[in-house]
Amino acid sequence: MIINTNPGAAMAARILGESSSALQKSLSRLSSGSKIASPSDDAAGTGVAMKFGAQINRIQAAKDNVGNAIAFAQTQDGFLEKIGSALDRMSELAMLAQDETKTDADRALYDKEFTKLEEFITAINDKDFNGVSLFNATNRSVTVGADGATFTTTTIAIAADSTMTAAAGSSVSTSGNASTALTNVNNAISTLASYRADVGANMSRLEAESSTLSVLKDNISAARSRIADVDVAQESANFARQQILVQSGTAMLAQANVLPQSALRLIG
Repeated sequence: MIINTNPGAAMAARILGESSSALQKSLSRLSSGSKIASPSDDAAGTGVAMKFGAQINRIQAAKDNVGNAIAFAQTQDGFLEKIGSALDRMSELAMLAQDETKTDADRALYDKEFTKLEEFITAINDKDFNGVSLFNATNRSVTVGADGATFTTTTIAIAADSTMTAAAGSSVSTSGNASTALTNVNNAISTLASYRADVGANMSRLEAESSTLSVLKDNISAARSRIADVDVAQESANFARQQILVQSGTAMLAQANVLPQSALRLIG
C-alpha cells in the first residue's frame, strides 16, 4: 500500500481524458452534421470532399449557364414566331394584291400594311438578350460541363439572310410586284421554318445537357455526403456510449483517489 503514487487514479484519469475527448468529438459531429470535425479525423477524406465540393459548385455554375442559354433560345424562338405570323399575313396580302378585279389604288392600301410588316421584321433584327444580339452571325459557345466543355449553338442570322432581306424589300403596289413578293415571302417562310428547327434543336440539346448536369450533381453530392456527412443514428449511439464512459470514468477516478486513504488506518 503506497501513498505517493496512485496507478489506479492515473489510469482512470487517462481513460477519462480519452473518453472526454471522444465525447467532445462526437458532440462536434452531431452539432455540425459533418463526419469530419477535424482534418485529422480523415485526412484523405477531407481532400476528396473538398474537391467534390468544388466540382459541385462548378456543375451548378455550368447548369446556370445552360439555363441562361435555354432562355436565350426561347427568346429567339418567340421573336421568330412573331416573324412567322408577319410573313403569313404578308403572303396573304401578296395573294390578295394579285386579284385582277382590284386597281393599283386598292393595291396601294394593301401595300401600306405590307410595308409596316416589313418594318416589323427588320426591327426584330436589332433585338438583344441582356445586351447580346439575338440574330447576328456570331457563333455562341455555351459551357456545358464542369471541365469547361462547350457546345456551339446554331447561328440564327436574319439580317444576313438573302431570302429574309428579299421578303423585307418587296412590294405589293402592282400585280407584278405582288407576284414577286409572294415568291420572296414564301422563300422567307421556308428559311424561317429552318431557323425555328435550328432553335428547337439548340433547345433540345441544351435541355439534355441541363438534365445531365443535374444527374451528375446529384451523384457527386451523394458521393461527397458518404465521405463528409455524419450518420446521425450511428453517431447518436456513439455519443450515448461516450457519455456513459465519461460518467463511469469520473466515478472510478473518485474511487481511485479514495483508496490511498485506507493507509491512514495503518498509521493511526
